[in-house]
Amino acid sequence: MAVTQVYNTKNEKVGEVTLDDKLFGVEVKTHILHDVVRMQLANRRLGNACTKTRVEVAGSGAKPWRQKGTGRARAGSRQSPIWRGGGTAFGPKPRDYSYKLPKKVRKLGLKMALSARLSEDQLKVVDSLEMAEIKTKDFMGVMNNLEAKNALVIIADHDETIERSSRNIPKIKVLPVSGLNVYDILLHEKLIVVQNSIEKLEERLLA
Repeated sequence: MAVTQVYNTKNEKVGEVTLDDKLFGVEVKTHILHDVVRMQLANRRLGNACTKTRVEVAGSGAKPWRQKGTGRARAGSRQSPIWRGGGTAFGPKPRDYSYKLPKKVRKLGLKMALSARLSEDQLKVVDSLEMAEIKTKDFMGVMNNLEAKNALVIIADHDETIERSSRNIPKIKVLPVSGLNVYDILLHEKLIVVQNSIEKLEERLLA
């Protein structure tokens, strides 16, 4: 079991917390992290690029000129892909790029990402994070106190006040435990974990 310091929003040490090795002490394997991130990015692709084939291009169905005797190449349609303004041969059509890795692999990827941040000393536990009103300046003050310029903040549940206060700050993102993912953990240099979200993480990943 790893023991780490707990800080308040003024970056003062206020206690310690024990982190489960099954969640924060997993051996990091880069190929698994790569597979999970690749799946996430593939699932975000819209896949809505679309081109018209020769059947879909508007135009006359008349043969441009007679088959023989003109000295020119045979042509049967002005919508041919080799003609200017014609259809596209083998062009993209709307498609779904998404796929799924096994649930165990996705969970393992999250555990490895959390373990990586702890082993790099880039994980900080905060005793609580509460805001009386939606105010970006106040939230930015807390991040400055915690020396977090590029950080992912994990909270236990959705909190509109915190989420809206943080959304205009570059390189800072707030996610509830339910929305936590490998890509965002690895994208941000630092991980700020609110203490009451640790139990939720254990429920999600160790169940």
